[in-house]
Amino acid sequence: MTGDSTGNFHLLHRTCKLVVLLCFLHISVTLVFYVRSLDIRFAFTQNQQSHRPGVSTGSPGVSTGGPGASTGGPGNQRERAPEVKKAEEPEEKLQKCPETSPILVGPLRVEFNTPVNLEQIKKDNPNLQAGGRFRPAGCEALAKVAIIIPFRKRDEHLKYWLYYLHPILQRQQLDYGVYVINQDGDVIFNRAKLLNIGYTEALKDYDYDCFVFSDVDLIPMDDRNTYKCFSQPRHLSVSMDKFGFRLPYNQYFGGVSSMSKEQFLKINGFPNNYWGWGGEDDDIFNRLASKGMTISRPSGEVGKCRMIRHDRDKKNEPNPQRFDRIAHTRETMYKDGINSLSYSVVKTERFDLFTKITVDVGKP
Repeated sequence: MTGDSTGNFHLLHRTCKLVVLLCFLHISVTLVFYVRSLDIRFAFTQNQQSHRPGVSTGSPGVSTGGPGASTGGPGNQRERAPEVKKAEEPEEKLQKCPETSPILVGPLRVEFNTPVNLEQIKKDNPNLQAGGRFRPAGCEALAKVAIIIPFRKRDEHLKYWLYYLHPILQRQQLDYGVYVINQDGDVIFNRAKLLNIGYTEALKDYDYDCFVFSDVDLIPMDDRNTYKCFSQPRHLSVSMDKFGFRLPYNQYFGGVSSMSKEQFLKINGFPNNYWGWGGEDDDIFNRLASKGMTISRPSGEVGKCRMIRHDRDKKNEPNPQRFDRIAHTRETMYKDGINSLSYSVVKTERFDLFTKITVDVGKP
């Protein structure tokens, strides 16, 4: 081998050594950084686990690693982590019902020739709840109405009332309940006191804000005559067939009327001392007038209604004191009314179509 060849071989040998050393150095540095990255990722994982809700590390008896595991505690008991419930979807709030119901039909044919029975009425009104309660399903009613009926020995009349009024009230999209306030015993009838009692007892059931006071023998002939309350007390039985479909006089407030809770309390409710037929409606009108309220009414056409013909009830003869009492309404209204009401409930019965409350109203 020549000298030049030997020199070239030694140069190549040194170069290879240097390359090998550089490769080894590169591999060593790479391994160091790889190991350090593993440590960093492990520390990060541990840190994340320590911040999970309900999980902690580093002390005896405290769960680590995941739901359902525990280590180091007494007996090494296994505990189940509490289940996380999904937040329930809030119920969709119903929109308010429209001011005028879109399902009204207008004028109705009302007749009393064909007998009706309670079972059939129940079948015809499947959406009624116990006690004669109803609320519309598709919207939130604008009014919570208690229908108050003063009552004694008028079962046949009540059947007709229920037959006609339940469908009407449902089409009017009211949140309503029917309360039949039955006077117990044979003491002379006291309509106004029964109405006060109905107001009081209905509020024990529900937060009614409107009260319709209806005789049991009056049926509206148009479902546009809405049984609800207005900005002023409302007279609903405007034109009865009994009076030739005319208003007998402008101050007349008998038959069927409505008042809001505020309006009712403003006049101290109804008088309690009208025993027998007549006078209490005019007393109520005087109370309203003394408080600056006026009577609102539907039109004569919409306010038509029919009365079920009947003989005058026994123990409901005309009240001979009515004219004297009417003349002194402004003096007596503050001490005779809802604030002086006394009675006792004999029995409360919740039937499918109405709630019947039998009461002892006392004696004259």
